Amino acid sequence: MTVSLARIAAMIVALAFYGFASEPGKRPRARDIGLHIGILPTGQLNSITDVAGVQVGHTTIIRGNDIRTGVTAILPHSGNLFREKVPGAVFVGNGFGKLAGSTQVNELGEIETPILLTSTLSVPRVADALMDYMLQLPGNEEVRSINPLVAETNDGWVLNDGRGRHITREDVIHAIKNAKGGAVEEGAVGAGTGTIAFGFKGGIGTASRKLPPSIGGHTIGVLTQTNFGGVLSIAGAPIGKELGQYYLKDELEQTDKKQKSGGSIIIVIATDAPVDARNLRRMASRAMMGLARTGASADNGSGDYAIAFSNAAETRIRSTDQKTDLYIPRDLKLLSNNAVSPLFFAVIEATEEAIYNSLFRAVTSTGRGNTVEALPIDRTIEILRKYRAID
Repeated sequence: MTVSLARIAAMIVALAFYGFASEPGKRPRARDIGLHIGILPTGQLNSITDVAGVQVGHTTIIRGNDIRTGVTAILPHSGNLFREKVPGAVFVGNGFGKLAGSTQVNELGEIETPILLTSTLSVPRVADALMDYMLQLPGNEEVRSINPLVAETNDGWVLNDGRGRHITREDVIHAIKNAKGGAVEEGAVGAGTGTIAFGFKGGIGTASRKLPPSIGGHTIGVLTQTNFGGVLSIAGAPIGKELGQYYLKDELEQTDKKQKSGGSIIIVIATDAPVDARNLRRMASRAMMGLARTGASADNGSGDYAIAFSNAAETRIRSTDQKTDLYIPRDLKLLSNNAVSPLFFAVIEATEEAIYNSLFRAVTSTGRGNTVEALPIDRTIEILRKYRAID
């Protein structure tokens, strides 16, 4: 009996998956099951940290039966961000959210603190702790204004006691100081500890794309905090519909139960490409196309935001104490508008895959007497094969 090479490859993937998933708490990423999103190659780790210099840290808070929350910190580089700001932009897909610092970022085109993700009602406390951290950095002794950039999704509906606002200053500082490069922990960790996406356990997910040298060779990394609703589609396969878990299901079937769809998503985009705030905002807007590919409903209660920055050395905005330097023009060499088009496409692909990774890596979680099931991997693989999304 002959066996095709494709069949052998599928068997190897399946064996690798079952061996990987059998480890306690371990679940596969999208590519571990043979799911390849898009056409562009990934970076080495398929992570936002493939953009050299970017660091990610988490504080995961699980206490008692009612506290399931946390903080995730994204550092564009390891230096003093107030003294060496990065160009940045925020795009609002749907503005039902509390994104502290966004107006100044879009006005000046600069990001001057780590980007922190957390729970809705914890934004003020997290922002205050972030200001404490920035003010105590060497070189910031005379600083009189800090623009903390803090985004959120609401984990206070099902798994977490959001009203308790349990995140402390120490939790915030821990996430920042423990941020590092390399592999990023995904799933129900950090700011994704208590989140839900498409009715399944959501969380933190990441992915990256590496452009070929002929079109710049730049890297684009994305990290998502998923906590939103819709009808889950993976690589075109109607996963949510097949699993019977999707927005408006109960209304369509005329049942008394009504499934909540709202939530939110934060999408953080990093690149090493020399682009300014104007084109970073254009890149951030394309993240919504990647979000749409997953079946998101973007309903009234969903705060959908994308934050983009470049950490290219030549684009950084360096503070100076010399007043005479304030009026010296900056000499920048930036990518043309046409050259940014491949970056747009990379953002779309990486956003889509990062969302899938947040679902694949998340584990079934309990809190406040509720249980939110993780996306069932075995059934998902069956459906993906049925629709020929994987071999």
